[in-house]
Amino acid sequence: MVLWSGLIFILSSIPRLESGLEQDFILRKLAHIFEYFVLTWLLYFAFSNHYLQTNKKHPPHRQALFFVLLLAVFYALSDEFHQTFVLGRSGNLRDVAIDSVGILVATLLLYWRRVFK
Repeated sequence: MVLWSGLIFILSSIPRLESGLEQDFILRKLAHIFEYFVLTWLLYFAFSNHYLQTNKKHPPHRQALFFVLLLAVFYALSDEFHQTFVLGRSGNLRDVAIDSVGILVATLLLYWRRVFK
């Protein structure tokens, strides 16, 4: 999870990150969704494992999902803020909304995974 967060930070530090392809805009937005989908998934399992080790029982599922969702959205906001300091980049709330799509999809899949087990 820490490595994945670091990767997101490093990618956000690159000025003018572009693929050179015609579909560059769409590819970058899909990458945003994927990055935050994976981050949410990793946060959930890191939080669950930590809770399990310290409390010897599974964390309350809805509370864990809500905590992870908030943490992932906060990271998305902080990442966009970080980009305001990178030459050629800008912080954009639209990107936070796009990141939130990945966060929400991961959260819903984690919820359904537990509920329909």
